[in-house]
Amino acid sequence: MTDDKQAKLDDIKAQILKDKVCPELAEQATQLVFGDGNASAEIVFIGEAPGKNEDLKGIPFVGAAGHFLDEMLEMIDLKRPDIYITNIVKYRPPNNRDPYPEEKKAFLPYLQSQLEVIQPKVVVTLGRHATNCFLPDLQISKAHGQPKRVKLSLKEHKGDVLEVVILPLFHPAAALYNGSMRQTLIDDFARIPLIIQKIQ
Repeated sequence: MTDDKQAKLDDIKAQILKDKVCPELAEQATQLVFGDGNASAEIVFIGEAPGKNEDLKGIPFVGAAGHFLDEMLEMIDLKRPDIYITNIVKYRPPNNRDPYPEEKKAFLPYLQSQLEVIQPKVVVTLGRHATNCFLPDLQISKAHGQPKRVKLSLKEHKGDVLEVVILPLFHPAAALYNGSMRQTLIDDFARIPLIIQKIQ
């Protein structure tokens, strides 16, 4: 089953390249950073856009924020191969600027297709940009660590919905430079196994 899902994810990746999504971003990036991990994962982590290290390696979350994420995964007995990780925007914005609204909008259908294929139980949104793609009116400073049930209408099967639990968390990069936010993120992260258990 995972092989089948992986093939479908590869198709979505090929489609992004074929559709020439955000050509001006693609032009200045080294490569497309599509996603990485287990195609049948129960948990999908979504960041906002690749940074310098991600752009060079083609894998999301491989810099300092990624190492912190790996540490937190270990705290809850998970490793990278257990989860799937991606970003909304799949090319690195110049100078690590925030992704523009139109860039997020352009990539959103492909992100939704990724979620449709993987069918996770929990979607962990890392940071404001990722959170607001699914919960536009949410303030992450108030809602972090609080799971929300969301119905996403499916693109492939019109009329069907994918019900997922969204868990908004602070972005690991922000927590690296802010001691109190770091502890908050660790505490919020520790709730993930419990949330998964409740969904079973």
